[in-house]
Amino acid sequence: MAHLSYSVKMEISGNTAMWTRPDTGDCPVSYPAPTYSAVKAIFESILWGPAVEINPVKTEICAPIQFHSYYTNYGGPLRKSVNIKKGDSYQLCATVLVDVCYRLYAEVIPFREKDKLPQKAKEWDKATTSPGHAYQAMFNRRSNAGSATPCRVWAGENSHPHILAYSAIIPVLWRNYRQ
Repeated sequence: MAHLSYSVKMEISGNTAMWTRPDTGDCPVSYPAPTYSAVKAIFESILWGPAVEINPVKTEICAPIQFHSYYTNYGGPLRKSVNIKKGDSYQLCATVLVDVCYRLYAEVIPFREKDKLPQKAKEWDKATTSPGHAYQAMFNRRSNAGSATPCRVWAGENSHPHILAYSAIIPVLWRNYRQ
């Protein structure tokens, strides 16, 4: 049996983005482009299904890479309890990307091991003639309608630095890209 794949794509852009390098420690620095796992998570944040697998295949950088040093005085709940009692904050710095634009491409492949699917996924898979094609259609409907927005924002004073340190700040503007 041939396993078909279906392509999905989108363009994301925004004022600020961060694709955190894990080796940069307390002062995070961004990769110039999203990692494989970040792209996969962006697609899955719009639509995830147990009967399909998302495989990112390509990322195009559509705007010049521009790094910016970002500093904020953090006064949120993740400080040491002594600092919270004193009302002390600390300065948090990061090297982020500004004015970004990327085109992301992925392939949707129906899950091959049907017997390992949850019961509801098996029922959906049996009722659907092509789970990959169905996923592609649902993804395109959601992205065209703007019903899902993958976003993490680092807002400064009330933000949580662990979000920045372990996740990507994903640009808030995105759309389904059509050639």
